[in-house]
Amino acid sequence: MEFTQVIGIRRSIRFFDPDRPVEREKIQKILEAMRLGSCAMNAHWLRAVVVYRDDLSAETFEKLKLPVAGVIMELAPVHIYCYGDMSVIAKDHGASPKQLIDVGALAPSHGWTHRFVDEFVWPQLLEPLSTSEAYPVAMAFDNGGCANQGLLMAYNEGLGACWTAFDTEAAKEAFGIPDDWVPHYLLNLGYPLESKEAGGQRPRPPFEQLYFEGRVGNPFRRDEAVVEKLRQEGMLQATAPLPGRQQELRDLARKLGLPE
Repeated sequence: MEFTQVIGIRRSIRFFDPDRPVEREKIQKILEAMRLGSCAMNAHWLRAVVVYRDDLSAETFEKLKLPVAGVIMELAPVHIYCYGDMSVIAKDHGASPKQLIDVGALAPSHGWTHRFVDEFVWPQLLEPLSTSEAYPVAMAFDNGGCANQGLLMAYNEGLGACWTAFDTEAAKEAFGIPDDWVPHYLLNLGYPLESKEAGGQRPRPPFEQLYFEGRVGNPFRRDEAVVEKLRQEGMLQATAPLPGRQQELRDLARKLGLPE
């Protein structure tokens, strides 16, 4: 599938086939995509725990659920709990940027040398960052990019997915989460019962309210020719609500024995 099409078909799917398992191969592909995400200084903070819904005891499952997210978790056969490992930089001591230098990803032409890492990058940037209040924010930014690559891989593999919150204390106890792992979100995975359009692409604010050129207040001009091209490529699709969506929701609720 073309990249633009993968972006175009992505929806937050909340109705899964609860009885159709997800192939292990597809789960691995999702994790492989996460692993290849861009990380500052090659400090790969993202950690994930794959949990199969049917392997959880009823007691543990109930503890993990939060309101609204509970129904999604019940329907999704696979849950991937995502975390950020706060200990990465402290344990690394500048080894990761040196590795990037050695493999040619960071070049001397840009000032990168082992000595530069030892004398400046580690003592003045990385080590202070590891104890800074900004550290969790920087880590979460990178982890979001890595996790989203896994999300898109799920759709490329014909699956549906939805990010939800979860009870972090219950997960810590159930899955042996270390104290220095920061909880992010839970990726619910399964085969969608919803139609491919799932009611249409979700409404978004106007393009010009989000992006600027040169300075805030000067909107980045949206070229309608580009918009039309992206429509033809399948990235921009009809916006919700599509006709028949409410009926689809009622039909899905009846099929799954959920409130209408």
